[in-house]
Amino acid sequence: MISILILAAVATAQTPYEEHHCDEPMAQQDMNACAQLDFEAADKELNLLWRDVIGAARQADKGLDRNDDTRPTHEAALRAAQRAWIQFRDAHCTYEGYEMRGGSMEPMLYSGCRARLTRARIAELKPTDTESR
Repeated sequence: MISILILAAVATAQTPYEEHHCDEPMAQQDMNACAQLDFEAADKELNLLWRDVIGAARQADKGLDRNDDTRPTHEAALRAAQRAWIQFRDAHCTYEGYEMRGGSMEPMLYSGCRARLTRARIAELKPTDTESR
């Protein structure tokens, strides 16, 4: 009997996207949650791409002659750029969220901005057709 109830509960469980009606959210709380879920999806995509991008930087570093070139490696420069970009993204999105500062829409604006800028960063980091040849 208990296992049937557990199976029924699992079968009817909703994803957070469904739970908040993200196809057409009506309540501000759902809009805020959906914006956060959208950011989390974009961030996950960026983290998957990052593995390839950092791997390519490491590969490029293998060709460096460290006796003649003591500047930061490709990997070090990329990591520094990414850290700075994350600080920029979050600070800029805080600013955008302040359009509704203290209001119930502020979290939606903040998360929406983070999703938008993260997707733009993904586009910047993806290799072009000419780079992958």
